[in-house]
Amino acid sequence: MPCGNATRKRKHVESEFCGSKKQNGHETMVMKGVDEPVRIPRPMVGYGVPRGEGLILKSRNLPEAAIGPPYFYYENVAQTPKGVWDTIKRFLYDVEPEFVDSKYFCAAARKRGYIHNLPIYNRFPILPLPPDTINEAFPLTKKWWPKWDTRTKLNCLQTSIATATITERIRKALEGCNDEPSPEVQKYVVDMCRRWNLVWVGKNKVAPLEPDEVQMLLGFPRNHSRGGGISRTERYKSLGNSFQVDTVAYHLSVLKDLYPGGVNVLSLFSGIGGAEVALHWLGIPLNYVVSVEKCKVNRNILRSWWEQTNQKGNLIDLADVQKINAKELEQLVDLVGGFHLIIGGSPCNNQTGNN
Repeated sequence: MPCGNATRKRKHVESEFCGSKKQNGHETMVMKGVDEPVRIPRPMVGYGVPRGEGLILKSRNLPEAAIGPPYFYYENVAQTPKGVWDTIKRFLYDVEPEFVDSKYFCAAARKRGYIHNLPIYNRFPILPLPPDTINEAFPLTKKWWPKWDTRTKLNCLQTSIATATITERIRKALEGCNDEPSPEVQKYVVDMCRRWNLVWVGKNKVAPLEPDEVQMLLGFPRNHSRGGGISRTERYKSLGNSFQVDTVAYHLSVLKDLYPGGVNVLSLFSGIGGAEVALHWLGIPLNYVVSVEKCKVNRNILRSWWEQTNQKGNLIDLADVQKINAKELEQLVDLVGGFHLIIGGSPCNNQTGNN
């Protein structure tokens, strides 16, 4: 769904938050919808995660029209303005979203909902599992990490980072304290660190994550978004609007036994290729991938990865989904012999940096 005025909508989301309730032993966050409230569970673990708690089901009831194949998988931010999830569900057979926070897969939070018709049993993660905490992901920060900063996970990775002015203010605030900072200074510093995902790199010194560090937290291979004339700012934007690969791969892992010979994928708005990387690392051959992505930078990153990994299949990249009409879609289906998976995310042009 297009974001429009992201700042205004963020405030609107907060105004629609109705509190939390206990249901079946789990705390539930309630968001007002058009007909009934959308309930976002806490903890946000969907139908189970590789480590930690979760309600693991052997099966679920899907509308007959939604029973795959072909399989579909659509990601959107969990906390949406009023009625958004209801609108998405109406276009996808009224399938209920599976809400998952990527903090159960890596050292950073990423609260998302996934509407899909994939099986939910026999899932497995990409191994080895990624670092689970900030200190595990960035061990060199441990030396400088103050005891009063109790963060073990980073917040949702954004498309923008803290400026030098922000980190300098924090340094001055800390250096103005003789010994241990006052509770007020501690709160200010930790609040800013949480907001901007700052890590400790020296005495009284914090810094934003580098693009390579964001990339690692999101589960992409080394140098995935690097090079090719891509600027630092463009990298942050592309990474901030991407899938968290380990989370998506866990859900897609059920396709490996279903399609040992490989899959044909229609990939809509999946940015820098999070879906393709997930399938590749699961050992699922990519026979055909039709990738629809408006951003040229993202298309170049996916194309580069495709070539670097010596994919044996065929990549067809298209720039504008609005130009794909029913006739062209039929031609694509005929060309590839049908799609096994249709996957995508919200094409959100995130101007504020808060994804």
